[in-house]
Amino acid sequence: MEPEATTETVQTNKVNPMKEIRIEKTTVNIGVGEAGERLDNEIKVIEQLTKKKAVKTLCKVKQPGWGIREGLTIGAKITLRGKNAEEFLKSTFIAKQNELSNKNFDRTGNFGFGIKEHIEMPGVKYDPKLGIIGFDVLVTLERPGYRLKRRKIKKSSVGNKHRITKEEAIAFVKEKFGVEIA
Repeated sequence: MEPEATTETVQTNKVNPMKEIRIEKTTVNIGVGEAGERLDNEIKVIEQLTKKKAVKTLCKVKQPGWGIREGLTIGAKITLRGKNAEEFLKSTFIAKQNELSNKNFDRTGNFGFGIKEHIEMPGVKYDPKLGIIGFDVLVTLERPGYRLKRRKIKKSSVGNKHRITKEEAIAFVKEKFGVEIA
């Protein structure tokens, strides 16, 4: 006779829902280095791609050699969350031919890559008034329970066993989006 399966053994065979990896946010970033018409054109492009409003980024450090001073608007960014982030990521992976490098991932599981020409994105047409613009895509991954490090009362750090490793992030991207990692 075989021993009966108890509820304890059945529960240990299931995947722990606290170990599931998810996309916390996707940040689309452009840096021009100067304010003016060029920056406005790039903001229009990323707003068209993401269908969200861009936030201008300011220079924090003075660089006299580059003609940049503190407080000058030099770029813009858009943060996407939830389904918007996933849909945008799928289209950017198509622009990258579903390939990423192992070097795109950091040791904490986040990753980023650049798109050299925005016209590589599916469904985007070239507009001579705007020109060709590149941008960066940065993705932050997390697990349930990461709120510990952001909450207001009793902040705490995430334990080492609960942190996302580079290998886990690579496996997540391969499984979720079908991206090849070289």
